[in-house]
Amino acid sequence: MNWHAHVTVATIVEHDGRFLFVEELKGGRLVLNQPAGHLEPRESLQQAAIRETLEETACDVELTGVTGIYLYTAPSNGVTYQRICFVAKLLKHHPERALDSDISGIRWLTPEELKGESHRLRSELVLHCLDDYLAGECYPLSLVHDPI
Repeated sequence: MNWHAHVTVATIVEHDGRFLFVEELKGGRLVLNQPAGHLEPRESLQQAAIRETLEETACDVELTGVTGIYLYTAPSNGVTYQRICFVAKLLKHHPERALDSDISGIRWLTPEELKGESHRLRSELVLHCLDDYLAGECYPLSLVHDPI
């Protein structure tokens, strides 16, 4: 059997009491997600989180911690994802920079606003990661041992 989990990263970015989310097209509808994506070959998890955040939001960030490591099997396709969720602080936004082609825009939302749009979440991991962060789940970056 040739099964493997898909390794993904996500980033929670809080600024002035709001959190950074992307609106992306998935299955013909716009959904909300943290900046997130797949680990690429010869890339560290931290490099992937910084890259994905920049590509999807045009924001430079500095990683400050890890909220958690999550295992999720998507009911739509049966694919299992391992998500490492980082915490980051905003350094700079580049509004002139083009976003990834499947990203329609970025949104800064409060937790209450996100919960009001819970029907639009890409997966339940979006709210789960945010809830963990809000509950104080933040571990040092040294938790992740990236040999790269």
